[in-house]
Amino acid sequence: MAELTRMTATEIAALIASGEASAVEVTRAHLDRIAAVDDRVHAFLHVDADGALEAARAVDAKRAAGAELGPLAGVPVAVKDVLTTKGVPTTVGSKILEGWRPPYDSTIVRRLRAAGTVMLGKTNMDEFAMGSSTEYSAYGPTGNPWDLGRIPGGSGGGSAAALAAYEAPLAIGSDTGGSIRQPGAVTGTVGAKPTYGGTSRYGLVAFSSSLDTPGPCARNVLDAALLHEAIGGHDPRDSTSIPAPVPDVVAAARAGASGDLTGVKLGLVTEFSGEGAEPGVVAAFRDAVDALTKLGAEVVEVSCPHFQYALPAYYLIAPSECSSNLARFDGVRFGLRVGDDGNRGLEEVMSLTRDAGFGPEVKRRIMLGTYALSSGYYDAYYGQAQKVRTLITRDFTAAFEQADVLISPTTPFVAFPFGSRTSDPYQMYLADLFTIPTNLYGGPGISVPCGLSDGLPVGLQIMAPTMADDRMYRVGAALESVIGTLTAPEL
Repeated sequence: MAELTRMTATEIAALIASGEASAVEVTRAHLDRIAAVDDRVHAFLHVDADGALEAARAVDAKRAAGAELGPLAGVPVAVKDVLTTKGVPTTVGSKILEGWRPPYDSTIVRRLRAAGTVMLGKTNMDEFAMGSSTEYSAYGPTGNPWDLGRIPGGSGGGSAAALAAYEAPLAIGSDTGGSIRQPGAVTGTVGAKPTYGGTSRYGLVAFSSSLDTPGPCARNVLDAALLHEAIGGHDPRDSTSIPAPVPDVVAAARAGASGDLTGVKLGLVTEFSGEGAEPGVVAAFRDAVDALTKLGAEVVEVSCPHFQYALPAYYLIAPSECSSNLARFDGVRFGLRVGDDGNRGLEEVMSLTRDAGFGPEVKRRIMLGTYALSSGYYDAYYGQAQKVRTLITRDFTAAFEQADVLISPTTPFVAFPFGSRTSDPYQMYLADLFTIPTNLYGGPGISVPCGLSDGLPVGLQIMAPTMADDRMYRVGAALESVIGTLTAPEL
């Protein structure tokens, strides 16, 4: 049943609940699709076929026993390889964790299992989530299903590519500076970053602890909302988890699908209204804004003057936190160990292990962060960056006094060819120019397809106040109701 791979998660769940299709049939269809195309796409680092079929059989048995199924029961999901999965390899795209099989599940994975979803496997990513193209994976790049010679975004390019290639109807990503939203934009899929603390970081291999946010990826807004509902909520294992219920994102997505935005104020961020973006991206974005106004929304211009400093502030804060977090990968406690022949001291083994296990981008960021935190430079770099973060938060607060949500392009350009930006880190970092402020603020953001530029997808970003995730789903679903979803060319 090849058509099963083209269905939405909502449609698949309905088929399984009614008995028109079994969870095993659905799972086999997606495993067959992966077998047929992933040698070219390389969205997956590990496919857990046996585990997926076992989970699917459990769903079918539950339905046969007359038990009520959840809204995503039996629906396959792909998981970014940054989340621990018990007994299943978790590499974080790095050689330093090659072959590591965690002894526990992350909270996100536990909630996916509790919801009855079927985990297909782990998706490719930039090493330790440090990148915007998935070219920095230690296991090779992932192709964009719209053009396999182009990047699928990063760091979660594998999850987005799996959706666009119809290898999975749902996926999980993590967003530290745009790593869910930017891949969503360039692959024509939906990627949502929840409010920081709205989804648990327990079992998420840390890059930047004050920024990392796991979240849902899908091919449409309602499916993303359903996945968000399944994985969100307070977790006592995560000290940064917000002790509050998930906003009713599913109801908001359903309301938005009616296409009525009467009374909704959209804040057009003047600093991100298109300056520095490709002309085709600007054109698609402006057309989408026009479409939203025809649905009854009012557009007001808002200025966020400190957003222009978000990129340099981020590249001091995130590397500083990564230099601390990655110190645990020392060749002693777990993972790769190099040079332990009995003739070398501990420090030399650590040095050899890190040299062999970390890739060039990870090393670059560790060095940046270590320097920014070093004695005599802490206040000048890390301390100043945190002050900028406060100013950006104030910009958001002031803007939300004028508008319900803020909108901008998701990324300044469409998917670029492999190798075109790897020689210039700054040009690579610009991919996250429009997404980083939301991470520094801690609020939610979503990327929804808004058109094409030169035949490649463009995304519109919707940013909402903290714990007002439902607002972005309402606006996103409304935009989707007039623009529709995008379909990549057949592979």
